[in-house]
Amino acid sequence: MVMSVTREMTIGQAAKSSAVSAKMIRHYESIGLLPKAQRTRSGYRLYDENDVHTLRFIQRARSLGFPLETIRALLALWRNRRRSSAQVKELALHHVEDLERKIAEMQAMARTLRHLAQHCHGDERPECPILDDLAR
Repeated sequence: MVMSVTREMTIGQAAKSSAVSAKMIRHYESIGLLPKAQRTRSGYRLYDENDVHTLRFIQRARSLGFPLETIRALLALWRNRRRSSAQVKELALHHVEDLERKIAEMQAMARTLRHLAQHCHGDERPECPILDDLAR
């Protein structure tokens, strides 16, 4: 009978393996996204491959802009093998809507600033429509 050995690693090794900083690992642990790490007798945190896999999941979700509470929900769905993919799709599409709304808001800001900059002489005169608009 072959038993699998779980390799334990320090926070530094887990950080390197997951591309998540040690500071963020401690943060994710403190807010419950990552289970509390096992500790050595001297108090050092120990992580295993499952923890690193979870950290990679969180990192990828963060890179796609998911907020932490949505990541919490996605982690719960990921861990639940009886989940419905419809739940995951709903979360993803809601996030897409949020992203598209934010993109539209940022495009509107860029148009406004471009318009103001086009009307600014950009010379030695003190008149500046950009500052005038901000002061409104």
